[in-house]
Amino acid sequence: MHTDSDHGAFFSDAQPSKFKIGLMHSAFACYDIPAAHLTARGVYTNKAPGGVAYRCSFRVTEAMFFQERMVQAAADDLGIDQAEFRRVNLVHDDDFPHRTAFGFLTDSGQYAKCLDIGLEAIGYKDFLKQKEEAKKRGRLLGIGISTMTEPLGAGNSREYDILGIKMFDSAELRVHMTGKAILRTGAKSQGQGHETTWAQIVAHELGIPADDIVVEEGDTDTAPFGMGTYASRSTPVAGAAVAMVSRKIRAKARKIAAHLLEVSEEDVEWELGRFYVRSAPTRGVTIQDCAFAAYTNMPDGLEPGLENVSYYDPPNLTWPFACYIATVEVDPQTGVWDVLKVVAVDDCGVRINPMIVEGQIMGGLTEAYAMASMQFITFDSEGNCVGSNYMDYLLPTAWETPGFELHEVVTPCPHHPIGAKGIGECATVGGPAAFVNAVMDAVKDTGVRNIDMPLLPDRVYEALTTKKDISGFPPVKTDA
Repeated sequence: MHTDSDHGAFFSDAQPSKFKIGLMHSAFACYDIPAAHLTARGVYTNKAPGGVAYRCSFRVTEAMFFQERMVQAAADDLGIDQAEFRRVNLVHDDDFPHRTAFGFLTDSGQYAKCLDIGLEAIGYKDFLKQKEEAKKRGRLLGIGISTMTEPLGAGNSREYDILGIKMFDSAELRVHMTGKAILRTGAKSQGQGHETTWAQIVAHELGIPADDIVVEEGDTDTAPFGMGTYASRSTPVAGAAVAMVSRKIRAKARKIAAHLLEVSEEDVEWELGRFYVRSAPTRGVTIQDCAFAAYTNMPDGLEPGLENVSYYDPPNLTWPFACYIATVEVDPQTGVWDVLKVVAVDDCGVRINPMIVEGQIMGGLTEAYAMASMQFITFDSEGNCVGSNYMDYLLPTAWETPGFELHEVVTPCPHHPIGAKGIGECATVGGPAAFVNAVMDAVKDTGVRNIDMPLLPDRVYEALTTKKDISGFPPVKTDA
């Protein structure tokens, strides 16, 4: 595969190697392909600075779109059912840990299970029959599949030193004598719900009610150093730091509990929010008791207070997997295509807050639909952005956005403290190909093989009437 990367007028936060690293990490990582070859060329243009990500950095979205469009085309060329073609080539459960064609290590997954759940939910076999019946009446139905994995949790210093940085993250936790806590992290929420998620992690590790945990982030004067919020790294890296610092607190609290219970530390057992004596389970102290004692009744040789900091440098990236399937109907008279159904099956490891996870998936699928159906940015010959307002740059409203049926598979990440893999960008990365594949499946019998995004009705209509592929962006507007 080859990519020409538009860096814009200058780099904002990227290195020349950055634009192909996402392609190498992601492309065909979910398929058992023994070898691959990649070339990349960076190009400077008079556009906006390069390196500015749209809900996914490192060119991962491009990698997944290229991958799934090519897989669908290969299945069509070979005359093989597209679902079966994917199933045969997906990495099997017992193949993990799996080394990708580009040398990266994926550690866990249930790829075939995700695909099967998606096919069952979409009614795959029945839809294929409906498609054939509809074709006899001049209707064009199509189904598109996108199976994908991507590297999240940027990133472990062992691999990301190519960017000249070590990409750890941090958390600082202080439990007051009242039993309430304050957590500071190096990550910053942009609407993802960090405050809720981080408090839930601490509550799970220590048994302190989430309402008693104050989360502070974004103040560089007080927060520990972190590498920021991007590349779906918050839970895989910062969330891991939160879990690890909570465990440091629990380890010290265990010593205090042993002192209060007048037993050796080895005789102390833990259940959520409470330490107890192994041989006498009714004898116990709460984490709040330990917090009060940390400032009033410490054992000899142990510093007062109950606070700590953790810096987490992950041993590997995390690898969530997803299967997105869309069905559409294309009107051959107008080029308008309507989404009939969308099914998403995501395996993002352990879900800390399912509601937040589902919100991330639905938001990502909305953006994926927008990219596939309507959104584009063009520039004139002078480098001026054409379409920089909401009259020309289209956003899907609740009226246009289809409904999404969500399913889950949980394969814990083996090296993450709580088994999470991350979710923020998955649907945005994997979703566009599902919509485009569905439209192309609907029109493939007309001889049209490809229409570049966005699949605006006039572009689809032009392809259908000329029986030719459509490449490039829509024409640039002029004042003439």
